[in-house]
Formats: sequence, structure tokens, C-alpha cells
Amino acid sequence: MSEVPPTRMNQQVYKTKKKGAESGHRLLKKKADALKVKFRDYAKAIAETKSGMAADSSSAFFSLTQAEYAAGNFKQKVSEGSMTARVRVGAGIDNVAGVKLPVFTYFDTGAATDNASLGLVGGGKKIQMVREKYSALLQNLIKLASLQTSFVTLDEAMKVTNRRVNALENVTIPKIQGVLDYIDRELDELEREDFTRLKLVQGKKEIQEQEQKEMMKAAESTNDEDIMGTFDAGDDEDVVF
Repeated sequence: MSEVPPTRMNQQVYKTKKKGAESGHRLLKKKADALKVKFRDYAKAIAETKSGMAADSSSAFFSLTQAEYAAGNFKQKVSEGSMTARVRVGAGIDNVAGVKLPVFTYFDTGAATDNASLGLVGGGKKIQMVREKYSALLQNLIKLASLQTSFVTLDEAMKVTNRRVNALENVTIPKIQGVLDYIDRELDELEREDFTRLKLVQGKKEIQEQEQKEMMKAAESTNDEDIMGTFDAGDDEDVVF
């Protein structure tokens, strides 16, 4: 603090800095609160999605076993198809309090179903059920991947924001306030010194004025004395003509 000259200009500069730091602290605090609310929402959504994933996975694999039992091993026939993607993953961005979160979406390309003749001999309904079960499972997997990625990104953003809030609250603002207190103390001390100096100067002026008044009074009293009253005629010698 001693490197900061205690002047009125520096006092105004540091007051402006403090005001900006407090404004930034309030905004970051609001951002941290908004991120915390979104963080809890993501955590709740992830818990709900994961709780349903076990049942969906079990149901999908069990339906595959049923289809293989009813239609035989059709995996070779599926791999011999054109393997055109019927589902793609779309990527987007969700802005939460200035933080960009990645969002993945399930996108149906509308491509024709390969090996539509599967199950004509037997097990067609079971194979169709497998498609539906695995489509639902894939949608949940994409949703979970989106939530998990956004959750991790949001967690990092929250840590950075909280560090900034703590730095402003515990380091920057107290440091600026300390400089302001130092400047105030020094300015008060300078004002007291100036006041004491002025009092001494004023006292000396009063003493000089008093002395001048006394000198003027003494001069006036000297002028008022009777000059003839102090003259003795007997001391003069007789004049002979």
C-alpha cells in the first residue's frame, strides 16, 4: 500500500476499482447461482435416465434373445446388408449463463430399412420388437451422453466461476479496501498537519498584530505630551542688550 501515493486522484481511482469489483462480484455470484440450479437439474436428469437404462438394456437384450430363438441366427444376414445409417447424432449448443454446453440429439435420417425380408419364415414380430427396443435404448444412450457431457462441462465452469467469486470476495475487494483505508488515513493526517500549521500561522499573525497595536498606542501617547510643560525658563541665561 505504501507504493500508492495518498492523493485525492488515487482515492477516486481506487473507489472506481472497488465499485467495478463489487459489480463483477454480484454478476459472477448470480452466474454461479444459475449454474448451480442447472447443475442440480442435470444431476437429477442423469439419475433418472440411468435408473431406466438398466431395465431398457435388459429388455432389449432379452428381446434379441427371443428373436434369435424364433428366427434363428440372423446376425450374418444383417451384416451382409448395405449398412446405411438410419440414425445419426446431431450436435448443438445450449447457452447457460454464458457457458456453452454441448447437446446431442437423436436424428432419424429416414433411410429405408435394410433386410426387410428378415423374419418372413418366422420371428418377424420378434425382430421388429428388437428394432423398437434398440431404437429406444439408443435414444436413451444419446440422451445420457448429452447429459453427462453437459454435466462435466458445467462442473468445470462452476469451479472456475466459484474461484473467481472467492478471489474477488476474499482477495481483490479487501485489497482495494485496504488501499482506500490507507489513503484515507494519510489524507486525514495531512489535513491535521495543515490545520496545525494554519493555527500556528494564525497565532503568529495575531501576535504581530497585537505588537503593532501596542506600538501605535505608544506612538500616539508620545505625540500627545505637552512639550512646553517640560521646559524650565529658569535654566536660560539673561540676555543683556
